[in-house]
Amino acid sequence: MSRQNRQQRRIMGPQSALTDFLASHNISAHQIRLDAEARRRAAQNGQNEQNNDNQTNGRDSEDSPDTTPAVSAGPASAARGRRARARAAAGPNYEEARNKEKKAIEKIKASKKFQKRKRDAESDDEDDLVQALQRSSAPLPGQQENCENCGKRFTVTPYSRNGPKGGLLCSPCSKELDKKDEAARKKKPKRATGGAVGVRRQLQSSILDGTYSLGAKSLMTLCIETLAKNIDLAEDLGDLPSDIIDKIARRLSKLRLLDSRTLSLFLQPAAEEVNIYDGAKLNSDDYIRIFQVVRGLKKLRVRNAIHFKDDVMDYLISRNIELEDLYLHGANLISESRWTEYLQKKGRFLRSLRVYFTDKHFGDSVLALLPTTCPSLNRLKVCHNQEVTGAGVAAIAQIPTLRHLSLDLRNELHSDVYVDLISKIGAHLQTLSLTRVHDADNTVLDALHAHCRSLSKLRITESEAMTDAGFVRLFRDWANPGLEFLDLQKCRQLDSARPRENPDGIGLCSDGFRALMAHSGKTLRELNVHACRHIERVAFEDVFGVKNGRPGGGSAQMYEALAKLEISFCEEVTDYVVGSIFRSCPNLRELNVFGCMKVRDVRVPRGKILVGVPNARGMVIEGDDDDDDGDAWGMY
Repeated sequence: MSRQNRQQRRIMGPQSALTDFLASHNISAHQIRLDAEARRRAAQNGQNEQNNDNQTNGRDSEDSPDTTPAVSAGPASAARGRRARARAAAGPNYEEARNKEKKAIEKIKASKKFQKRKRDAESDDEDDLVQALQRSSAPLPGQQENCENCGKRFTVTPYSRNGPKGGLLCSPCSKELDKKDEAARKKKPKRATGGAVGVRRQLQSSILDGTYSLGAKSLMTLCIETLAKNIDLAEDLGDLPSDIIDKIARRLSKLRLLDSRTLSLFLQPAAEEVNIYDGAKLNSDDYIRIFQVVRGLKKLRVRNAIHFKDDVMDYLISRNIELEDLYLHGANLISESRWTEYLQKKGRFLRSLRVYFTDKHFGDSVLALLPTTCPSLNRLKVCHNQEVTGAGVAAIAQIPTLRHLSLDLRNELHSDVYVDLISKIGAHLQTLSLTRVHDADNTVLDALHAHCRSLSKLRITESEAMTDAGFVRLFRDWANPGLEFLDLQKCRQLDSARPRENPDGIGLCSDGFRALMAHSGKTLRELNVHACRHIERVAFEDVFGVKNGRPGGGSAQMYEALAKLEISFCEEVTDYVVGSIFRSCPNLRELNVFGCMKVRDVRVPRGKILVGVPNARGMVIEGDDDDDDGDAWGMY
């Protein structure tokens, strides 16, 4: 191997700041070494006699200013010799280089890495630690370095690439390594992605969540999604409108990102409303902090309020906070005594009280206080409660100011309890929801027909005693204006021995469906007849079909207000019925047909959502344009 190749492959050791400075000023270290050796030889020839005398007297060679390292007595003498040679070679620039080296050393000593190494090191010599850190640190841009691959000396830039062994590479070697990496990436197989299946699954999930919208996402939606993904970088939401802040809170709750830190983003001292859609990661101190920061709070809504406990309620009672709307979901650790104390001291301000999943700590005794402690209460919801009985419902009947009432109880109540409730406050009710009323019979429907005159929303679900004749009597000649929301899901017979037979007409059947559409069909925005399986195909065709013959030969009945329709598990629904629904409901946004096994091939108009088709397509989001031919109506 030639000398030139050996020089190119020579591995250079670490360099000090002074050496880098000399190299940057085109001062050759090799030339400095040759000049120093020449001076040493001249000095040695002229001082042989003195050196002999020094050796005779046993003195060290460090007394001579130009002594060689071969005769030096220790490292201190060698260091002084190096500094003297560097000073002679650098000339007037030596002081500048020396100052730079001092600053570099001071910077190293001030670093946390140096302090840690000093604590862990066995030796107390700071100079050794500084030299070790100088050797381990990468050269800065503008300094000289030897290429790890070819040994060539080059100027370091911010874009210099690291080599496989930790060193730096020159520009030609970096390009060569880039080519090898590119070739390796091309050979590596691509990771499988969700593809069209993954996109469709996400789309269907959004539809079932109710968050899907046709067309491209708005700029505001994209900004909210981007903020939610980078919420750790946010320090403040600023002066955003309340509806935008609410959408951000919903997005964070869906991603389970609402915790003690992100909660601070939504607490504005001047706000009057706080909505927390998932408080599972919040503790009692976080709920107390809400009342500390938002002192003018009027409306509080918390879902999954697991840690909303007695101590939080005690703090709320002790402060000058006048809540008008209280919504608590899952706060089942609040004792009944705290509920009693809160209603006695703060109940006069309440206009809305909604309590969900309270288990056995919100019972009849608490409801008995409402008529006297809450004189302004107009909305009450008690859902998934295991403690309330007929006595509690009787107490609710004594609240004359109620306009909105929702009950979802786990204790079975006699129909007379609901009849008494409706007869006393039904005349002023605007919304009424009775969920899972298995034993409620036609007397409840008759009471609604006789007393209710202002209802816009009605929900009666899972009744096993109401009959089709009772629904006909309710809707026929009812003085109440047309409903906007109606939910009668699972009002049907549950005879497991004869599931297809219904001789007594239990539940909502064909005649009842015709009567409700004749009364409220023009005003309904949402209709749910899920699992009302005894509505016949003829009834659907009479309501949604075309009069005076086949499609194109007559005029269809129009229901322009209807936007969402749920007819899942209605077994007589066919392709023709679905096509008729799309034709007669021009503003229909979503149609659910889960379990309708006779729906096989329907052409969905553009801009409509059909959910639950029992085939490989699953959900049809956007179909063909409306046309006037018979194919768009489905097939018989």
